[in-house]
Amino acid sequence: MAQIFISAAHGGFENGVLDPGAIIPGTTEAAEMIRLRDLIVPELRSRGFTVLSVPDDLSAAQTLGWINARCRLTDVSLEIQAGAFNDPAVRGAVAYHIANNETRRTHAELLMLALLRRVPQLTSRGVRPDTASGFGSLAFTRNIACPSLIMEVGFLSNPQDLALIQNRRRDIALGLADGLAAWSRAVSGTGPTPVTPTIPTVNITINGGAYEEKGILISDNAYIPIDLTDLLGVNLSQDTNVRRVSYNNIVYIKAVDLRNYNVSVGWDAASRTVQLRTLSGSQICPGTLDRIMGFGKTSEIQMLMFLKANNEAAVSQYPDLPRLYREEAAIEGVNHDIAFSQMCVETSFLTFNGTTLRPAQNNFGGIGSATGGTEGASFPSARIGVRAQIQHLKAYASTEPLVQVLVDPRFRFVKRGVAPLVNQLSGRWSADLQYGQKIMAVLRRLYESAGLL
Repeated sequence: MAQIFISAAHGGFENGVLDPGAIIPGTTEAAEMIRLRDLIVPELRSRGFTVLSVPDDLSAAQTLGWINARCRLTDVSLEIQAGAFNDPAVRGAVAYHIANNETRRTHAELLMLALLRRVPQLTSRGVRPDTASGFGSLAFTRNIACPSLIMEVGFLSNPQDLALIQNRRRDIALGLADGLAAWSRAVSGTGPTPVTPTIPTVNITINGGAYEEKGILISDNAYIPIDLTDLLGVNLSQDTNVRRVSYNNIVYIKAVDLRNYNVSVGWDAASRTVQLRTLSGSQICPGTLDRIMGFGKTSEIQMLMFLKANNEAAVSQYPDLPRLYREEAAIEGVNHDIAFSQMCVETSFLTFNGTTLRPAQNNFGGIGSATGGTEGASFPSARIGVRAQIQHLKAYASTEPLVQVLVDPRFRFVKRGVAPLVNQLSGRWSADLQYGQKIMAVLRRLYESAGLL
């Protein structure tokens, strides 16, 4: 009998400290998700499914290990989460699936549809690949052996979502149970006897050329021989997050994990081919991807199309912004692709959701005021706002003098040249120690959408 694994996010110990997840007055994410999970589990068991509930005291890493020690390829695994934003207007459910997996996207849509059927009052933010998350990947969707998804059921910080989560908990549980039941049947096969999974082979190309050895397909995810990564110049010896499997005495790794090493990973369904593209086969020089000083590669149209794909309204509201980034960055010698990607992180793709910034401030880089005020800096126009961000990046990344008149109110407070690489902005430009990682995740998505990576 196929199994269903359910994890309520957070609640365990991370580095010896209890992790409650999002916190709002009167409740926490962990508490709400545990209550929801405790309704889903008996409902599915009453329908004849074998359900395993992940212990609540496990850390995120221990949760992955616990599931992997028990799951099979015919099982499914779901983690339920809730979000919180500074802006209480942000709301809605979203399902995350592993990138470059159309089958898993279909499964996520199945789960979302079942949830909305039971609770149509929930706003849907859609189904998204994990590359669209803040970090560019999600461990729960990447590192579990069986098919896995994350469902964020809503935002505790939004009054409507919170009311639904607390007052319609039973209906939400029934919706997720419906979706999990359908998903489990889709993966394991109809009926009580699960199908025996096969391990088909797939083709591999590198920078457009055929590679001699084959990859394999496990749970609809493409895996490539680990020996191939050495040829790509990728060292995986210290990366514990990369999932390895052994099949016919050959070690394979999940192809999509190579994105973290600046390798573009595509999939051609017609020819069943994993398409790998490296920096050496692109227009981007190896070793320059994360250097703030330099010149960007994307055109105004490519940036505009990327922005439209993430926030269609931004194209009409800020049609000239890509041009401003190219012009202002070129004057100071800053990579406009990096500055543009930073803007996407700081403003949530110009939606300003979850930020303290207001569009009227023209503050696209989240620059603080010179006096340390809570409102942050404001600029008289979009061009001056972009110029200030470019100047602030140059302050961190270079000791060269500015070309244009100073407009950055905090330029003088920065030790010049202390952060030439994007990841060195973490903890400096932002208190977030993963700030640089988030910018790089957006930058990779930008280059992939433009066909540059």
